[in-house]
Amino acid sequence: MEKAAALTMLAIVSLLAIYYETLYSMLIIWRNSETFAHCFLIFPISLYLVWQRRAVLVGMVPRADYRPLIIFASLGFGWLLANLADVKVIQQFALVAMIPLLVWILLGWRVVSEIAFPLAFLLFSVPFGEFLMPRLMDFTADFTVGMLTLTGMPVYREGNYFSIPSGDWSVVEACSGLRYLIASITLGSLFAYFNFKSPLRRTLFTILSIVVPIIANGFRAYMIVMIAHLSNMTLAMGVDHFIYGWVFFGIVMALLFWAGSWWSDASDLPETAEMSPSIQADWGQSRILVAALSALAISLLWPARAAYIDNASAAQTAPVELALPEPKAPWRQVAPMTNWEPRYIGANTQRQASYTNGDHTVAVFFEYYRTQEQGKELINSQNVLATTKDPNWKMLGESLSPIKLAGQEFNVLQGRLQAARQNLLTWRWNWIAGKYTANDYWAKIYQARNRLFGFEDDEAAIILAIESSEGVPGARLALQSFVDAMLPSIEQSLKKATTPGGGQ
Repeated sequence: MEKAAALTMLAIVSLLAIYYETLYSMLIIWRNSETFAHCFLIFPISLYLVWQRRAVLVGMVPRADYRPLIIFASLGFGWLLANLADVKVIQQFALVAMIPLLVWILLGWRVVSEIAFPLAFLLFSVPFGEFLMPRLMDFTADFTVGMLTLTGMPVYREGNYFSIPSGDWSVVEACSGLRYLIASITLGSLFAYFNFKSPLRRTLFTILSIVVPIIANGFRAYMIVMIAHLSNMTLAMGVDHFIYGWVFFGIVMALLFWAGSWWSDASDLPETAEMSPSIQADWGQSRILVAALSALAISLLWPARAAYIDNASAAQTAPVELALPEPKAPWRQVAPMTNWEPRYIGANTQRQASYTNGDHTVAVFFEYYRTQEQGKELINSQNVLATTKDPNWKMLGESLSPIKLAGQEFNVLQGRLQAARQNLLTWRWNWIAGKYTANDYWAKIYQARNRLFGFEDDEAAIILAIESSEGVPGARLALQSFVDAMLPSIEQSLKKATTPGGGQ
């Protein structure tokens, strides 16, 4: 077993070396994000959990199993698609999920089932969950405002901004409770593994470790607002704001673990024992070696294919020349109607113009991307209409809303922006090499398909903005009228930009 284990460790190290760019992308996030700093401990903890099972493992006979190679290859292909669409988190999940499969391929199902939790625990090393932040922020705002109202506090709310008699508040990223949630799930799963034998109890406690911190974060936000209010806005306004939060979270987790200890059934779990000799010396070294080489050969295919596609795309790069849409009656081009601009990073070109029909003025923004890479991509969480820290503009909300696009019903992202002297209603959607979508997931699927088959992969965000001081229904009608008249001209500008020199 010792030789098989050594070969398996060598194969895992080789796998991580083959996908070093994906591993490095994880390390960068671990280092730069406080939310995922704990991920540095995941691999050591997993190794320790495997070491705890050594008394059982040493007596098992490893048997290479070629059947999981199909799943292993599928994960590699999934990594390739994610690489082409530049979805780091899926690349990271694919890489980490390959590790348990590699152990299965080399050592067999009996061994991998014995250390299933330590191997599954590796998935916590993937910095995952930031997509939940907007939903968690909305829940925190809903919960806090609801509690304030329930306790008799007058509240005025717009989006995730609200005001009470003593001051103004906003729910920003740090208030979402994402850090608490991720920490709770990680610690909760470990607690369940050590304290429960029953799969049902482990599952129920893990669910509690998800639900409890979400609700607790709502109470934390409400308590911070009340502490500040009752102290005449002198407490819970600075660093102590976060200190109170972590102290409260520590108390909540302690109570959760204390409650879980009362229904623990861990007494029947196998304890670390004296190591016993293997019942069979012949561990099929040649078969395991062939399995390792086969798996590593398969894993090499996908980075090689990704590099080939990247090189082919880079060779076709040309400057983007995007012309503004030609006005179509009754719309004509006028001076800019707002000083607001969307915040998109890394676009190859950005264009904007304003058009009026005499009654309404619409601002049009284009964020055009070609040959995308990390930090320079259309679908990115940092591409927003306004940041939460914008000193001039507040994003009051954004959600899918149906409109008519070229005679067909289509959902766009409709948002509301507010400044001291102007309120805007916005529509935005994406153009992916001729296809429209406001869904980020579909956008990534289109991007991966286009790059995989060598299709045109230019992409752009189309953003419309209009004054909404007189009401949203009237602004929507005006935007729909603009889209009906100007969409062919917008499409023509985008299509010409895909051809070098066509945007002139």
